Amino acid sequence: MSAPRAPGYDALEGRFEEILACEPVGPDEGAIIGRSREGRPVRAFRGGSGSHRVSLVAGCHADEPVGPRLLRRLAAHLAELPAEDPLLTAAEWWILPHLNPDGEAANAAWQRPSGPTGPGALGDGPEAYDPVLYRLHVVRELPGDDVEFGFPVRDDDQGARPENRAARGWWREAGSFSLHASLHGMSVAGGPWYLVEPGWRGRPELGRLMERCRASAAHAGYALHDVERAGEKGFHRLAPGFATRPNHASMREHFLAAGDPATAARFRPSSMETIRALGGDPLTLVSEVPLFLGAARDADPTDLRSVPVADQMRLQWAFVCAGLEAVTVRMVPEGPFRAVGRHSAGGP
Repeated sequence: MSAPRAPGYDALEGRFEEILACEPVGPDEGAIIGRSREGRPVRAFRGGSGSHRVSLVAGCHADEPVGPRLLRRLAAHLAELPAEDPLLTAAEWWILPHLNPDGEAANAAWQRPSGPTGPGALGDGPEAYDPVLYRLHVVRELPGDDVEFGFPVRDDDQGARPENRAARGWWREAGSFSLHASLHGMSVAGGPWYLVEPGWRGRPELGRLMERCRASAAHAGYALHDVERAGEKGFHRLAPGFATRPNHASMREHFLAAGDPATAARFRPSSMETIRALGGDPLTLVSEVPLFLGAARDADPTDLRSVPVADQMRLQWAFVCAGLEAVTVRMVPEGPFRAVGRHSAGGP
C-alpha cells in the first residue's frame, strides 16, 4: 500500500488562517526535553504519521519572537486534527517552538505586540511590535553565545549550552529528517530574506521553492531583502532575496580574519548542520523576516514601519510549505512531479 500523498503547496499554505486562529499552546504544555541555563523548561511537540520527518525550531536568537508565535499555534493546530488529516499523514512533525526561554524572558518588556507606529502606521489595526519599545529593551546574546550556533560538536561536548544539548539529543531519536527549518527574524530590513541549504543549490526543487516564496511575498505586498555578502559567514547570494544559509566554520573564519580568535572559538555547529549530520540529505532552511521595514538598522525608530505579526507568520509558514513541497514532490526533467520517499528527496 502506497504512502498517503502529501498535500500540495496551495493546500498547505491555505491552512494558515486556521493556524492563526488557534489559541497557542500554553507555557505548561509539551514534553520537557531539557532545561535552559537559568533552569526554564525547553518544551517540544511531536505528532503525525507521515514518512517525511519535519523539524521546526524557533527562538534561537533572543530578540526574534515571531517564529515561536507561529510554532506555538502550529503545535496547537496539529493537536486538534484527526489522525487522518493530510497534514498528519504526510509528515511527522518535530516542533521546538522556543529553544531560548531565557532569551524570551529577557525580552519580555517589548514582546507584547500592539498597534504599530511610524510612517504608514496601522494605528489600532493588526498586531505589530513597537520599534521604540524594541530599541529601549531589546536583549541579544553576543556572537558565539547564541543558541543557533551553540550545538554540541560531539556527544561529550559539555561546553555547549544545555538547551542545545537537549535539542540535539531529542533530534537524534528521529534518526534523520527530510526537512529542517529554523525560523529567524531581522530587526530592520526592506523585506524577507530566505536562506537555503547549500547542498541543494541548483536543484529544480529549490528553484520552485524560490518561486513560491517570491509569490507569497509579493502577494503580501513586500519586496525581498537583497544583499550580496560574497560568501561572508557562509552567505552566498543565489538570486535576489535568496542566499545559502551560514555555517559555523565560515563564522569562525570571519572572526579570525577580524582579529577576534576568542569569539571565533565560541562558534559551534548550527541547528542546520546538526540536522544534516544525522544523515540523509535533508533540506535545511532559515527564514529571516523583519520586525520593521526601513533602510538602516540604526534608523530613528519613529522612521520605521512595523510589519504586522500576522504577515511575518504568513511569510514564514509559506516558506515551510514550500520546503515541504520540495522534499515530498520531486521535479523530473520531463516536467511532471512525483512523490518521493524520505531518503530520496534530494534531487534526480
